[in-house]
Amino acid sequence: MAAEKLRHYALGVLVHVVVIAIWWAFVELGHIEPYIMPSPLATLKTLGGENYRWIANATVTAGEIFGGYLLAVIVGVTLATAFSWSRPVESAVMPLLVTLNMIPKVALGPLFIVWFSYGIFPNAVIAFSISFFPILLTTARGLREVEPDLLDLVRSLRGSRWQLFTKIQLPGALPYLFSGMKVGAILAVAGAIVGEFLGSSRGLGYLMLQVQVTLDTAAMFMAVVLITLIGVFLYGLVLLLERLIVVRDARVQ
Repeated sequence: MAAEKLRHYALGVLVHVVVIAIWWAFVELGHIEPYIMPSPLATLKTLGGENYRWIANATVTAGEIFGGYLLAVIVGVTLATAFSWSRPVESAVMPLLVTLNMIPKVALGPLFIVWFSYGIFPNAVIAFSISFFPILLTTARGLREVEPDLLDLVRSLRGSRWQLFTKIQLPGALPYLFSGMKVGAILAVAGAIVGEFLGSSRGLGYLMLQVQVTLDTAAMFMAVVLITLIGVFLYGLVLLLERLIVVRDARVQ
């Protein structure tokens, strides 16, 4: 089992190495101008530039992503739970949420800036608005798709509504919840960067706009790499949490 996992991770690392090698060969052998596409080494060298303030800008972007994503998980799970407990609430609120979700988030960006000014908060709100709906939908579906026999068994044993939720519905909905959380993690990254593009004075997205003026493509590539690493870290946390909760519960059962 351990050897199989090792081969799985080694294959993933190998694919990344191959892509980087192809990138290097394309730039070096094709004699591509640095302002069009820098080499991997030139991209890494930008980390030594003090003007970019990589740590400060990456911290801001990470705060927006993680803050908006955490809020999306809390709100999405809470609403899904409320819908599972009351069908009238779902019938009343869900159509409104669907309508609001159809609004292009890019169009909301300028409004958020007017309402909340520049800063981390409006970008975190955009990340939340993009990522919470998949979490809500998948969790609500998981809470609904419970075997009727299990529900009848708990009710026949005079189980309370809370026991029905914690012992049957919630454990069965965990795979659905984590599926939505994985999608939400990807969307939260996109939402935060969209917010920084629309209006921000800090962050990796803001930095990309600044270096674009001077055609500092290497710095732009480095910003993309750091944004990607933040997203991969968030996605990895979700995978780890899923393994700790879902896989452990499966072994116990």
